[in-house]
Amino acid sequence: MDDKERRLTAAHESGHALVMLATASDPVHKVTIIPRGQALGSTMQLPEKERYTESREKLLNIITSMMGGRAAEEVVFGDVTTGAQMDFRQATHIARMMVCEWGMSPALGPQSFGEREELLFLGREVARSHHMSEETARKIDAEVSRILNERHDEALRILRERRAALDALTEALLERETLDGREVEEIVRLGRKLNDEERAALAATPAAAPETGTPG
Repeated sequence: MDDKERRLTAAHESGHALVMLATASDPVHKVTIIPRGQALGSTMQLPEKERYTESREKLLNIITSMMGGRAAEEVVFGDVTTGAQMDFRQATHIARMMVCEWGMSPALGPQSFGEREELLFLGREVARSHHMSEETARKIDAEVSRILNERHDEALRILRERRAALDALTEALLERETLDGREVEEIVRLGRKLNDEERAALAATPAAAPETGTPG
């Protein structure tokens, strides 16, 4: 990557990480701008415990975090790129499942829309047979769009309010290329990059082990 693309990737991944911290999502495990496959960078989370269900609030926070990359591009550069393609695909899938499968839309209520038709040898959903009116389909599309747009606006709000932390994370990633979760949290807390002494002290402090187990 050239310098411009490295900076854009660093801002994009910093946006994801900062929004994850602000929305009380799972802890950030690592942020990197080292390319792997088609991804120019990645932001990884480490669940605190095993979960078998997710709340509506948590799902909305996940979507907000997915919007953090695009929102960072807008805040830092005033422009957008194709880098958020997979983020949007995943966010749209979650939003549609919330509306169509999990009954989490206030406008449409607790009901399921459509039936999945799966080809087992492909191991994935290939079609959905719709037993609904065109009006209901329009309402579903409108609800999915509402969720995505509201979460995008929330990600923008978070990053604009925490612009100093966003810039500090971006600069730290450009310098180090990979940051662990505790470094990210400290940079966000201080609003600046860590110096050598602070990084050494953080590295010498044992990290707390994540909890595991089944819900009580």
